Amino acid sequence: MDPLGAPSQFVDVDSLPGWSDAYEAKQLDCHQSPVEKAQVDVRSPFPYRKDINEKIILWKGDVALLNCTAIVNTSNETLTDKNPVSESIFVHAGPDLKDELQKLKGCRTGEAKLTKGFNLAARFIIHTVGPKYKSRYRTAAESSLYSCYRNVLQLAKEQAMCSVGFCVINTLKRCYPLEDATHIALRTVRRFLEVHGETLEKVVFAVSELEEATYQKLLPLYFPRSLEEEVQSLPYLPADIGNAEGEPVVPERQIRITEKPGLPDDASDEEGLEADLSFIGSHAFARMEGDVDKQRRLILQGQLSEAALQKQHQRNYNRWLCQARAEDLSDIASLKALYQTGVDNCGRTVMVVVGRNIPVTLIDMEKALLYFIHVMDHIAVKEYVLVYFHTLTNDYNQLDSNFLKKLYDVVDAKYKRNLKALYFVHPTFRSKVSAWFFTTFTVSGLKDKIHYVESLQQLFTAIPPEQIDLPPFVLEYDARENGPYYSSYPPSPDL
Repeated sequence: MDPLGAPSQFVDVDSLPGWSDAYEAKQLDCHQSPVEKAQVDVRSPFPYRKDINEKIILWKGDVALLNCTAIVNTSNETLTDKNPVSESIFVHAGPDLKDELQKLKGCRTGEAKLTKGFNLAARFIIHTVGPKYKSRYRTAAESSLYSCYRNVLQLAKEQAMCSVGFCVINTLKRCYPLEDATHIALRTVRRFLEVHGETLEKVVFAVSELEEATYQKLLPLYFPRSLEEEVQSLPYLPADIGNAEGEPVVPERQIRITEKPGLPDDASDEEGLEADLSFIGSHAFARMEGDVDKQRRLILQGQLSEAALQKQHQRNYNRWLCQARAEDLSDIASLKALYQTGVDNCGRTVMVVVGRNIPVTLIDMEKALLYFIHVMDHIAVKEYVLVYFHTLTNDYNQLDSNFLKKLYDVVDAKYKRNLKALYFVHPTFRSKVSAWFFTTFTVSGLKDKIHYVESLQQLFTAIPPEQIDLPPFVLEYDARENGPYYSSYPPSPDL
């Protein structure tokens, strides 16, 4: 009840019936007895777990009305999407939410970001961005949607939240098939609760009338409420049930258990490789192309064709990209060492790298590489420029040439093709020498794109000052060294 005695519009999650409640009532009414464990010959990969089921609630209603620790908002990358879920959350949270979202500077697809709940009953709102679905890019969409649910749950765990209310993240305007998306949502939550169940007391799936039937149909597959329901649901599980965390499995990432499965040990290498494809079957795992070890050996011997090399490189890059989308990279993002800003005079996207913000000796550099790929993958599909601020860096911030070589080798060809300029701001003599050696002897095709920029005045001839967010210490250093040209231009408050 509110202070005036009128009933509150908000709904307490503790008052909602759990996933198991209706089923148990039905069992009592029908006087059915559950199947004994001894009668079950084949167990589901999602076995009956009463402790997990007690945490699950399916509720038809507006997620904005849930009184739980956090609710989930689905939006676009600028966090300004107008869909029924977002609009309801904005209405009930009040105007302060809009101001708070502007400070976040957007959210990438698959990420999750946190704000206060303001006037909501929920203490927090977790904002995430679901993927746009296209059948030709199904694998990428599946990985991104998995990342949405996984990152929301990871954030809830890190913030010691008791309960989370999920909306249906895949909105109609993003064209994701509801049933496919529901499989990903349910199995991701299930796998998370199997490992981290002690951190969450309640997980609510808030659905509309349109979505309720799909959730009712698929929930028993991942949260069976008895051994009997587990057995009955087993035939309806999809072929791809993800890995141990619920993440979609990319066929190329499967590990070969035997070199040539299903063939006699005395079969020759060449004949076996040709014969086994028809022998094994037609599923995705069986269609893996060739012998990976043999391909690597041919690469080392220089005998693999250019097309095969490119295909191998593309597979490697896709593995890195999938890992980047699944990994928790919030610690790297918090450094603010890589970010997107405006456009240059030619209309090309400007990406900024702040050398001083990279504590090389303290961070996991492989995660830094994953973060770079995660941020840059959709940027590099069209022409872009990089601005590297070398300002006030020291040995603590120096990127190792081996790391840079690995980065250059891992990234897709589009990164190199569409990078049109690299502005090296405030270089030192030592950094110029290092860059010359690196671009001359280690990588090719980069030297002509580097432009050494001694002052911001020089940089502003290529990129207007209003199109680039400058760290305050860069402005101060430039004003001290080169005079106060544009030093009154306000820096970004978040840098």
